[in-house]
Amino acid sequence: MDEQLFFKKLKNLCTSKEIFDFLSSLEVMSDTMASGALQRISEVEVDDSGLKNPGVLENEVFRALCLQFEFESSKLSNSGLLNALQALVMLQIEPQSTLMASLLSESEERLAKGQLTGENLCALGESLLELESPNCAVLEQIVNHMQEKDIEKWSPREIVMVYKILQVTSMEREQHQNLLNRLNSVTLPAVSQLSPNFASVILNSLVVLCQTQSVALVTALCKHSAKHVPYFTGYELVNVLDAFLYFGHREQSFTEALEMHVPESILSMHPQTVCKVMQYCSKKLILSKPIFDAVAESFISNADRLTTDQIAGYIIPFGTLNYLPPSASSLFRKLETVLHTRLSHFQPHTLLNLLHSCVLIQRYPLNFLPKIFNPYFLQKLQAQPPGLNRVVTSHLTQLFLTVALECPFYEGPKLLPKYQVKAFPMPHSSCDVHLLKRVKTGLLYLLKKRIYFASDVSTPYFYAVDIEIKLDEEGFVLPVAQREEVHKRIALCVDGQNRFCANSHNLLGEEAIKQRHLQLLGYEVVQIPFFEIESLENCRKMAEYLHKKIFPHTYGLGK
Repeated sequence: MDEQLFFKKLKNLCTSKEIFDFLSSLEVMSDTMASGALQRISEVEVDDSGLKNPGVLENEVFRALCLQFEFESSKLSNSGLLNALQALVMLQIEPQSTLMASLLSESEERLAKGQLTGENLCALGESLLELESPNCAVLEQIVNHMQEKDIEKWSPREIVMVYKILQVTSMEREQHQNLLNRLNSVTLPAVSQLSPNFASVILNSLVVLCQTQSVALVTALCKHSAKHVPYFTGYELVNVLDAFLYFGHREQSFTEALEMHVPESILSMHPQTVCKVMQYCSKKLILSKPIFDAVAESFISNADRLTTDQIAGYIIPFGTLNYLPPSASSLFRKLETVLHTRLSHFQPHTLLNLLHSCVLIQRYPLNFLPKIFNPYFLQKLQAQPPGLNRVVTSHLTQLFLTVALECPFYEGPKLLPKYQVKAFPMPHSSCDVHLLKRVKTGLLYLLKKRIYFASDVSTPYFYAVDIEIKLDEEGFVLPVAQREEVHKRIALCVDGQNRFCANSHNLLGEEAIKQRHLQLLGYEVVQIPFFEIESLENCRKMAEYLHKKIFPHTYGLGK
């Protein structure tokens, strides 16, 4: 039969029985046709979970094909040999079998002699990567031969395969950097042609191969990925999100595509994919209400099927970004039920981070704090990485302070002083130096002397105050050094963009709890957000603004 007609008929066959009946009707076929038949069988019989019907491997026609390939491997064309190898790898034929040994040996021999084209090299590399323990020495040879080829003419599939092989041989990264540079240059103009799978694979490879210098390629791939968000598999989307996080890239169109996709697909998304979406939002400080609301509803329905790490992955970003969804009451009721059932299953650090995130948004895990403050639990925290470092002890201290200030009726165990920090590290909430300088200049204009306010003031309560002003009983401003007759302390919170969610006026959880606690500790908290003062043109206007914010009725200067 003519090869073109053969492949046309083969393509329309949808079961292995149809394929075997078709092959039985032929008297003769070329090795290209035979390997094509094996490939079609693998397409029909293999899905994401593996081989659907192992009985296929016992079929007489299949066994006859395999015998032909095993004993005549040296007579096969390159495409026949490598297509057959790919199909048999997909069909999970034992790598140690005589059939696979024969095909692999013949492939390696032709590789060593330099008889394989660029397409052949990619096909062999793809087969080797599918094996559980690929021969890295052979992959290394493939890469060396590729360096000699004209990769500028390769198809996207071939380009993707080179990236995948380089990932595995990345121990020799410096040796292959020249090839990578060529590959990155060739890929850039081809980005718009890449399928969702290819874009995901290349982004993942760029992460593994630490290609931080390939800014133009990464940017193009991230923009291109925004178009494919609805079409990525869960695994592909995770790779893309990892790349966004690794390279620190932000793409508004990608976020908008996620906001459309996640609420529509949340019920069918793998929990690990949902966790990665939430991690992406949390790390990028993106408060996307459509995504968070959908994840909250999903948690309420599916929490019992989640692992403890996934439970934390779903919930912690709500605290980080200081957001309560419309279904908050049901969400935290479900979380409490799950914690009651599975508290002992949580790793100590995961449990601490989860409960700490709850108090950021005024959800108090009082029933579980006796466990957290228990010396045995604290020993377990210390024994597991990262141990009792400053972030961990800060979370413990903030839990303790929250209970003392916001839940005075709590009568359980307290946190021992040796586990408490003297001051909270605020990674997101460090003060915007430029903004603080403008506010201080305005205050100086308003209060006339620098002695009437202090900046970066440490308090006995673990928090630092951006600017503190003291008033006497009549409302006059006192010198900050004065300790007697202090009737009121004003804490100015100079909130730069870094204390808010991205493109939002929503304070982050760690800043919201700080301002809440300062108020409960007796301070009058005055918020000076960046978006209220960035348009003020001069010192006088800043002083007028501060006058209205701090002293809305009147003010006086202490003698």
